Amino acid sequence: MKKKQNAMYGLLILVITVITSLASIRAEGTTQPVDIDGNAYSFVTIGNKVWMRDNLNVSRYRNGDPIRQAKTNEEWLDAATKKEGAWCYYNNDPANASKYGRLYNWYALNDTRGIAPSGWHLPAKEDWVAVATTLTGKSYSEDKKSHTLTIWRYPALSVDNSIHFHAEPGGIRGTDELAFVFAGENSFIWSSSEQTPALGWYAEFDFQNAVITISTQDKRTGSAVRCIQD
Repeated sequence: MKKKQNAMYGLLILVITVITSLASIRAEGTTQPVDIDGNAYSFVTIGNKVWMRDNLNVSRYRNGDPIRQAKTNEEWLDAATKKEGAWCYYNNDPANASKYGRLYNWYALNDTRGIAPSGWHLPAKEDWVAVATTLTGKSYSEDKKSHTLTIWRYPALSVDNSIHFHAEPGGIRGTDELAFVFAGENSFIWSSSEQTPALGWYAEFDFQNAVITISTQDKRTGSAVRCIQD
């Protein structure tokens, strides 16, 4: 009987510890993002925002509707013509999802059904500017403190990942027959902001330059996605 009581007491302590830990995590605003497919993402605080430090790898909108998978160039361009969200794996190879996540066109980000995990949202252009400014106090980063250490093809300059953002060089899907380029060399990550009906803002991490480039690209382009906690 005593052993049973001790076991129950131990279980009670474990439950209290878990509840206390979860409450502490929530209080600090660092609950782990989990998307509708059940993928869990790590996170990091930069400035006053909590960012996912993994690229999004979800196949469904928040309400459960599937995001269109487009493999061929014709399918990819058809989705864009219809202003329909679409995703693909780099080189249409599912093995790349574990390294780079999935690539999405800009329309997937701005679908009203929501692509971000519950409690999270897409970064605007201003959020990327804030990340770059946090690193050096200037408009753009002057080092590679946000780059991963292991999967960049040419780890030039000073790569140290000291802010633990884990930028991953997942390349890009273009809008022509040379669809997939720059894996291992560049990381292109969308923002939800647009410049024109045809162009959206994104952030680029490049193996050749020690800066975060914030620029625009064709909304039909397939790029990575990261999210910020609400």
